[in-house]
Amino acid sequence: MKNYLLSFFLYFTVFVNAQNPIVGTSNGKIQGITSTDKTVRIFKGIPFAAAPIDDLRWKGPQPVQNWKGIKQCKTFSASPMQNKPQPFYCWSEEFIAQAEPIKEDCLYLNVWTTAKAKSKKQPVFVWIYGGGLKSGSANCAIYDGEEMAKKGVIFVSLNYRVGVFGFMAHPELSKESGHQASGNYGFLDQIAALKWVQKSIAAFGGDPNNVTIAGQSAGAFSVTALIASPFAKGLFHKAIAQSGGLFSNMLNQNLRKSEEQGVVFMKKANTKSLAELRKKSAEELQILSNELEVGRFGTTMDGYVLPINLLEHFKKGLHNQTPILTGWVTGDGSFMGDSDMSVEDYKKEAQAKYGDKADAFLSIFPAATAEEVKTVKQKLTLLGFAGEPAHLLASFNAKASYLYEFGHVAPDKPSFPNYGAFHTSEVPYVLHNLHTWNRPWQPLDKELENIFSSYWVNFAKTGNPNGGNLPEWKSYDKQSGIIMVVADKMESKSGFLKKEFDFLEKNESN
Repeated sequence: MKNYLLSFFLYFTVFVNAQNPIVGTSNGKIQGITSTDKTVRIFKGIPFAAAPIDDLRWKGPQPVQNWKGIKQCKTFSASPMQNKPQPFYCWSEEFIAQAEPIKEDCLYLNVWTTAKAKSKKQPVFVWIYGGGLKSGSANCAIYDGEEMAKKGVIFVSLNYRVGVFGFMAHPELSKESGHQASGNYGFLDQIAALKWVQKSIAAFGGDPNNVTIAGQSAGAFSVTALIASPFAKGLFHKAIAQSGGLFSNMLNQNLRKSEEQGVVFMKKANTKSLAELRKKSAEELQILSNELEVGRFGTTMDGYVLPINLLEHFKKGLHNQTPILTGWVTGDGSFMGDSDMSVEDYKKEAQAKYGDKADAFLSIFPAATAEEVKTVKQKLTLLGFAGEPAHLLASFNAKASYLYEFGHVAPDKPSFPNYGAFHTSEVPYVLHNLHTWNRPWQPLDKELENIFSSYWVNFAKTGNPNGGNLPEWKSYDKQSGIIMVVADKMESKSGFLKKEFDFLEKNESN
């Protein structure tokens, strides 16, 4: 009887541990769960920095205190402070952060791994969400890491501070920092998460010397920032930037302007010091930030986390050189609104902006009707927001770069408008997560999902997306201009958008 009870106890212990795996991190032991098919170990809500609350609000991330015992890491942490997430326009609930919880205490990450031993040394894939640097969360359905883990990478997703909490600068903040700079706390959070990866990912079977950072939209801004920042040196080895880049200058400003924005916000909050501002509730600050009339908080070229002149920094090769995979979706030019400009006004605008180069501009970007003006303005928005940043990121890179254009349109959803290949629509394909998106998927969609997620995994493993029976994807350079173009079929095109890129680089990137 004793032997029977002992055998049962040992069986039960092994079974429970298999269902609820335990891993020792640099801060203490954590316990997670396993996937339904028992192949993936999943750990959610792992702290990588102290809660940025009270006196730590608007400071760089601080170390996590070690803990004793076993911390339960089975559910997502709170999302960062932001407006209540809700579906809008083309972005249905699969693309949106969970409505609750939302807190300042948000600096946690998640790990999916199939590795059963530390010796596996699997490549690590770190995902950074989008949201315009004012919203977003690692808990979005389309960011689930299970399927990518099954394809041979350790998938990590992280939270970072957004909006006023992640990117506000202020003269007092710059003074107290000790390095005369402020803002960019969200990027510092990402760097702290990458440092955690270096210290702890081996315990999950990951290789800290083979880390790929990847992100879409504001996540691509973040990837570019990490490529640029001296503080991220050595923390990653490959980079993927989807639909966006800091070269677009959409959310970039110098330290003085960012500090002025912070001064305005402090007055808006009816406070006279940082101490008073830090005593305000997070909810009140979030509401006040929505009412700010001087624009939203974004990237600060502070000369500390980021260079003062980003373009010159890259031109001189001072950034973190790494293999790069980057591109855009054809709908990236339409999600920011349409233009109702007339042909005459379009030509006047070109003349005012480019002077004696206006004729050259109009020959490359022609428009003879109002409808053509709308189309070409969307194209220019696309190129300015994502196309030209991708081209520049590759052009200044000493290592191999791969560019793509994604134009495949997902199948129509009943009673839902067709938004075409919209901004973010490629993410469920490349992260192998079509199953999280409610659409009537066709065989072609499943084929593209497998191809593109395999490209991403191969790139994470070797720095080259090619492998197996995948269509060949040639690397990009200014001369050949080879870009992988995806619609209902895949085609590697030479000189694709070369005239457009050459003109914009010469006339808008100085």
